[in-house]
Amino acid sequence: MWIGIDDTDSAHGGCTTYVATEIIRELSSEYDIIGYPRLVRLNPNIPWKTRGNGAVAIHLGRGYGKKRLIGNIEERVYAYSSGKEIWNEDLVKKIDEIIKKHAHFYDEKTNPAFVVCRNKPSYSFYKKAVRKVVSIDEAIKNAENCIYRMYKEGRGIIGSVASCSWRPYDRTYELIAYGNEKWVDEDSVIKMDKKIASTFDNYDYENRHVQIVPNAPSPVMYGIRGDVAEELIKAMNMIKSAEVERWLIFETNQATDDHLVRKSIRDIEPFESVIVRGTVSREPRTIKGGHVVFSIYDGDEIDCTAYEPTKGFRNIVRELRKGDIVTIYGGVRKEPRTINIEKIKIEKLVDVYEKVENPVCPRCNKHMKSMGKGRGYRCVICGMKVGEEMALRRKIKRNIEERFYEVPVVARRHLSKPLKRM
Repeated sequence: MWIGIDDTDSAHGGCTTYVATEIIRELSSEYDIIGYPRLVRLNPNIPWKTRGNGAVAIHLGRGYGKKRLIGNIEERVYAYSSGKEIWNEDLVKKIDEIIKKHAHFYDEKTNPAFVVCRNKPSYSFYKKAVRKVVSIDEAIKNAENCIYRMYKEGRGIIGSVASCSWRPYDRTYELIAYGNEKWVDEDSVIKMDKKIASTFDNYDYENRHVQIVPNAPSPVMYGIRGDVAEELIKAMNMIKSAEVERWLIFETNQATDDHLVRKSIRDIEPFESVIVRGTVSREPRTIKGGHVVFSIYDGDEIDCTAYEPTKGFRNIVRELRKGDIVTIYGGVRKEPRTINIEKIKIEKLVDVYEKVENPVCPRCNKHMKSMGKGRGYRCVICGMKVGEEMALRRKIKRNIEERFYEVPVVARRHLSKPLKRM
């Protein structure tokens, strides 16, 4: 059976993955874990989300077949490759007790829920939850064959059902280490990043930032992400840090681009994430706050923004010129209506020229004078007029290339697929 939980944390602390470790600790004497526990990120553009908008699902039963080490919670934790369903009437009561003990009920934005499903909900519900806005009623409808509990407003029912309905066509893994202190040695992270090639987003070399350590208060000391679960344990053993109290490996949809949908500009809606191709119609401009904005056109027009936290990525965006053809990947804000750029593929660069000197009058053999921007030139001696195209120009070397560019690690969203995985 599948257990899904969501919305137990708050901006002040807590972590739904930690609640998952408590469920495993409390139920390990009665149930085996089948496969890896799952950390499922949902639509990153939802304005009422709690931090990373991640829900957790755990598959429990009586395991058989090969088992593998996936964590340590007071003792080693193993998961089986296969299993069969077992049921204990006390299960729902025990999960309820764990949620009540660890969820941040005091925070008005925390609205927990959990589900217990013998059959997985429809995969279509996950796809909608990771790409669009989903209502509580929709989640309840998809949980009709599940047992569920909702607390306060119960918004966590959405993530609880979605985490159980995820079917991983692409997947990554994250080893999350928990502890009371947050100290992690920077040099050991760099060494690990260079040694374990299957990991990613460990360290931002451009901004000298240890990315595996969360900024928000939580029981999480660090999280290492990668494509090979077994190598995450090797990576953990290379990290020098404060004492790790427990750790667990999750199968995740992080770094998969599952949230993105290819669209034309006219069909774009707020709070979704899109892939859209267009021609630069308004050149980049820097606005208050250091954000860089430009516009693209495909028959309709929309702004695209590289926000200040994307740091040096903004310099790439500033090099775009009118007529360049680009494909934008990012989340859509409602107000102002813009695409928050996660990565950009420059499809085609236009030729850009700069004026070297004014044209020479063919009659008088003297340089002509500009009549104003875009108005051409006039000879001050004979009065002859010519167009702008008659000025002597030279082609400028562009400082960007026709390829992908992505925001730095420090500004990367959980779901965004890094170029390293593409």
